Amino acid sequence: MRILISDDALAIACGADRVAAGFAKAAPDAEIVRVSSWGMHWLEPLVEIEIDSTRTGYGPVAPSDIAAILAGEADAIRIGDVAAHPFIAGQTRLTFARAGRTRPLSLDDYEATGGWAGLRAAQAMTPQHIVETVTASGLRGRGGAGFPAGIKWKTVLDAPGNRKYIVCNADEGDSGTFADRMLIEGDPYVLIEGMAIAGLATGADTGFVYIRSEYPHAIAKLEAAVARSRAIVAPFRIEVREGAGAYVCGEETSLLNSLEGKRGEVRAKPPLPAHQGLFGCPTVINNVLTLAAIPFVLAEGPQAYADYGMGRSRGTMPVQLAGNIRHGGLYETAFGITLGELVETIGGGTASGRPVRAVQVGGPLGAYFPPALFDTPFDYEAFAARDGLIGHGGVTVFDDGVDMAAQARFAMAFCAIESCGKCTPCRLGSTRGIETIDRIVAARSVRAEPVGTKSAAGQPLPFLNTGAEEKDRASTGSARAGLEAGAELDDAVALVEDLCETMKFGSLCALGGFTPYPVLSALHHFPEDFGLKEAAE
Repeated sequence: MRILISDDALAIACGADRVAAGFAKAAPDAEIVRVSSWGMHWLEPLVEIEIDSTRTGYGPVAPSDIAAILAGEADAIRIGDVAAHPFIAGQTRLTFARAGRTRPLSLDDYEATGGWAGLRAAQAMTPQHIVETVTASGLRGRGGAGFPAGIKWKTVLDAPGNRKYIVCNADEGDSGTFADRMLIEGDPYVLIEGMAIAGLATGADTGFVYIRSEYPHAIAKLEAAVARSRAIVAPFRIEVREGAGAYVCGEETSLLNSLEGKRGEVRAKPPLPAHQGLFGCPTVINNVLTLAAIPFVLAEGPQAYADYGMGRSRGTMPVQLAGNIRHGGLYETAFGITLGELVETIGGGTASGRPVRAVQVGGPLGAYFPPALFDTPFDYEAFAARDGLIGHGGVTVFDDGVDMAAQARFAMAFCAIESCGKCTPCRLGSTRGIETIDRIVAARSVRAEPVGTKSAAGQPLPFLNTGAEEKDRASTGSARAGLEAGAELDDAVALVEDLCETMKFGSLCALGGFTPYPVLSALHHFPEDFGLKEAAE
């Protein structure tokens, strides 16, 4: 009997190590195998019992469930064949094909499941042919910008220079995202293979993985995988570098500065990193998911990848379902699925059981979509047409208890805290945005509260019940405060919109440039939370 339990960081946080220790004690003759995660986070710790090559899954498992599982009496948490579970069976797993199936650091498991086939195919091609193959696949950057990977690679290939670099951006800082972490912890060799192929395509012999220090399990796995596969990818070599956790270092030029030992702040463009990147040399900078998709493209051919998706968004996207959602986890699917299907059908709606009110797609800088826009296909252009962005594929769900004015303020506060400070629109615009949204909330409070009960700052006022004259004065003063609050509200809203326009078009990088997305989407789709419906009425 084999007992398979994930050693993914989320599974460990849910108690997987305690469960594994419990099984080792209760079934000393069984083989405990630590595998990658299937990505069904609401079922972690997920355990599979394998007898005569047949696996039966259980989850979520607590140490107290072990005796019942071994006795075949744990029907309440029995999943059955995990691969047949609707959440898994409905996916199109190209990048995460090995998730839940292999041991993360086993070279034997990796090769037995098609590993290194893409690298071997690339080794038989010219650099130009590799670049043409990637271009034909339609693969676009999965880090957020959606720039065609083949064009970026060709630019570096054609750029003059004796030394070139491949840089993997693993600084996964968006709230509600975890695909990079899951892939590095569960299938690190596919990333290494993708980077080695990129090196062959562009003439680079060195690669760097820039990963945030908050991912200790992923760092340990990746360093071990790099050491074990060194001879396979030689002469290409990979070094792992830890970032200090600055969100802005997810921006490619800030990342380069950090790699060079400088302060993590954005560089003005041009020159582009493809021309002058790391240490002034031509550099490919791609996200983890972009590079991890490359082995499939080279092994199976560009058309096999391009057959999935819609429009200019080809292939698959590992969508990360998070927030107030019943079935949170990783769902890899072809582009074209609607937002409503992801949230309601696959995600199962909210974990609280209350109605979904808003969904933020693309991390903390993504727009908020109301249920009225749930027919939007998961596609770069479709989201852009509705003033949204896919970003890194994070989907964060909120129920009807959310205050969207508070969420808009959070976006400005997040920008203010994480700004590198180099450009004025981001550095000052975000701070002025916080102050202005606070004014909106204060004005909203006056308009929304009954006469004489609260001040503009939202603090309780003494009730004035000392006679008719005092009541008249109170009523007149409150009416005047309401009119003033209405004017203040209109002015403040206009100022927020103006600030957002300045930040969007004047910031040096996406931190300041994308902060307007959550602010304006909250303002436009949920005006009642800003007191605007009351003002109109």
